[in-house]
Amino acid sequence: METSYDVIVVGGGHAGTEAAAASARIGARTLLISPDLGRLGQMSCNPAIGGVAKGVVAREIDALGGLMGRATDASSIHFRMLNRSKGPAVWGPRAQCDRGLYPRAIRRFLDETPGLDLFQEMVTGLLLDEVSMGARDGRVRGVRTRGGLEFRAESVVVTTGTFLRGRIHIGGEGASVELARGLEETGLTMGRFKTGTPPRIDGRSVDYERLEIQPGDEIDYRFSAYTREPRLEQRPCWMLWTGPALRTVVEDNLKRSALYGGEISGRGPRYCPSIEDKVVRFPDAERHKVFLEPEGLETTELYVNGLSTSLPADVQRAFLQTLPGLERVRLTKVGYAIEYDYFPPEQLRATLEVRRFEGLYFAGQINGTTGYEEAAGQGLVAGANAALRVRGRDPLVLGRDEAYIGVMIDDLVTRGVDEPYRLFTSRAEFRLLLRHDNAVERLGELGVESGLLDRGQEEALRAREGERARLEGWLDETRIGIAEANVILDEVGESRVSEARPVRELLKRPAVPLDALLRSCGDAEGLVGAEIQSSVEVEVKYEGYVARERERAERLRRQAGFALPEDLPYPELKTLSFEGREKLQRVRPESLAQAGRIPGVSASDLQNLVMEVKRWRAGAR
Repeated sequence: METSYDVIVVGGGHAGTEAAAASARIGARTLLISPDLGRLGQMSCNPAIGGVAKGVVAREIDALGGLMGRATDASSIHFRMLNRSKGPAVWGPRAQCDRGLYPRAIRRFLDETPGLDLFQEMVTGLLLDEVSMGARDGRVRGVRTRGGLEFRAESVVVTTGTFLRGRIHIGGEGASVELARGLEETGLTMGRFKTGTPPRIDGRSVDYERLEIQPGDEIDYRFSAYTREPRLEQRPCWMLWTGPALRTVVEDNLKRSALYGGEISGRGPRYCPSIEDKVVRFPDAERHKVFLEPEGLETTELYVNGLSTSLPADVQRAFLQTLPGLERVRLTKVGYAIEYDYFPPEQLRATLEVRRFEGLYFAGQINGTTGYEEAAGQGLVAGANAALRVRGRDPLVLGRDEAYIGVMIDDLVTRGVDEPYRLFTSRAEFRLLLRHDNAVERLGELGVESGLLDRGQEEALRAREGERARLEGWLDETRIGIAEANVILDEVGESRVSEARPVRELLKRPAVPLDALLRSCGDAEGLVGAEIQSSVEVEVKYEGYVARERERAERLRRQAGFALPEDLPYPELKTLSFEGREKLQRVRPESLAQAGRIPGVSASDLQNLVMEVKRWRAGAR
């Protein structure tokens, strides 16, 4: 058995599998160590991928060669495009997946990845060389397992999910206690968060006649731009509302809740509260929305989305039976809450490397985030950077104008977290640039340069670029006649034209659809696929707004070009405010742009910081 690798990844969740695959694709000899290889890519909570902002992240992961989009396509049984009534900057693709098929697809992709080994064992500690290296305390050299084995590597990525010293309240999975103690002994700062899941129920015990059906969108949407998995049979979801009876059951049993009974001390996610939180925090809300979502094609089990809880099993059954259509419901799995350790992410670089230990990377819930997509995005970046470091290449750092993954990582390392972090479109300054439909255009070439795309994916990227170029060329070169143009304009209520016009000019009108223009020229219909067509249409209609966002992004990029020395003595920079010095010392930003996003650092602090850095550099010479 091999015991020496370039990169070791600890954990088998969404962050771990993406990290391992990314590292191996770049060419690093990689070992993925997980306590249970039968649970790689397991969907411990809702078997769904995507949503508002999260769906864009899933597309970005795919654009960079990751596994999530392919596995989603291989297991999707229900799809909806969220926020379609709003502008395209906030559209969010979301797929309900078959809980069993998704991890099987992940395992298949991992087994097909050259240079990647898998090993089942619990990691209990890190092998560290404790040497003084300026701002660092040492470097990582490998890991130690519960069975007494040692594996050596130049880089280690830790992706423990919610199992780092996890404490389960009703049900759940095993905790990684020894590793938590080992990491604590390094002197890194730790914190405590909580999360939870709702109960699952037997769909055969549900009266569907009393529920509102939610069929999926009919479009054959794909998360992966590079591969095409067979489309599965689609299933509907169902919607209902809680009422006063459920509120009464919860209120009468609050003392039996682990959350409100004092058993849980960690802070939970604000945007995904338990039903206890909803009842206590929103006393005036008469009802709350609940979705029943299928767990898979070969099971009748349903996921009760909207009712996360740490209440006892008998209370869960009681409040479920207050819901219309669920009066005779049977539970198949009770909901539970879990507390777990995390490490405040200000201790990381933008590469997700731990500042104090060279070669050690953290990704996923260990950094205080929630969600499969957030974890997978971090895993891909951490795994890529672990491999790039070993190979002596420049790191992969995504800007806030390049990807939602970049927004998330910058938020984490710059601002930190005081509650489990979740991505929203409102967190991005350039969300019109960061759409789901242009993820490949934004990141595909970067994936090629970093070595993250294999040959087949690169060929698919080039084919996509050619398809887009054909459509752009057609828009530039084609004029539409008066009669054809006015037929379309009459249909959408736009003013008529009196002469032939360039197609691109008509497309800029808000109500004029591109597919109608393509149909008007018979030889152009079917010129490109629906996704390319939609993406180009958005770019043309919003080109003024897009241009302004790109100008703002370029200004930010220029500011980011002003690098800040790693060993800059912030406490000695007296021209900065005390709060500014304190915050800068804690975060140690890598650029002036990052410094400007730290709460408590003022505009005058930034101006003085530029002057201080120039003085410091002159003195250093």
